[in-house]
Amino acid sequence: MNFQDLKSIIEGLLFLAGEEGLSIKQLAEVTEQRQELITDALADMKSSFEREGRGIQILQIAGNYQLATLPQHAHYFERLAYSPSRSTLSQAALETLSIIAYRQPITRIEVEEIRGVKSERAIHTLVNKDLIEEVGRAEAIGRPILYGTTKAFLDYFGLASLKDLPDLSDFETTDQLEEETQLLFQRLEEQQLTIDDVDKPGGEG
Repeated sequence: MNFQDLKSIIEGLLFLAGEEGLSIKQLAEVTEQRQELITDALADMKSSFEREGRGIQILQIAGNYQLATLPQHAHYFERLAYSPSRSTLSQAALETLSIIAYRQPITRIEVEEIRGVKSERAIHTLVNKDLIEEVGRAEAIGRPILYGTTKAFLDYFGLASLKDLPDLSDFETTDQLEEETQLLFQRLEEQQLTIDDVDKPGGEG
């Protein structure tokens, strides 16, 4: 494997890892390369991104490396997140949001285990819309981010508190848990449809 191929692979791995990032040890194990070579590749990539004026950067947070956007571009990201054309949550985002609301605090991997599909994009959307936030780090390998809902989540769906969410005490099995998660998802979706109708031109309010 030549150096350029290694950098390309590392960039793809960091993209897939998302906010949780990857350690040098993890990158070395996956690529089957020496840790010193991984360190050199990351340093070269970081310099290259800065030199070329790329829209992403490599950050080291809590010992893990991750791809991140540039803070000076934050205004444009906010405009995208809150633009009218993107005001409605997708089904994937709604489903992800319901799972997080129901199981919080929860990691992205745990959300994906319930949904059965990748959820990084949906989580990114929910964070941008201030519906979920980082509430801590799990005591597991890589210290993955734990997500929970925000006050904006309660306001968005007209909930007085998290106590208004369905009671989990009667649901013990995985099948029941997934069924109740789906019921909550439907409830949130119906609430959003009501909000969207009101927000349409000519709607009430």
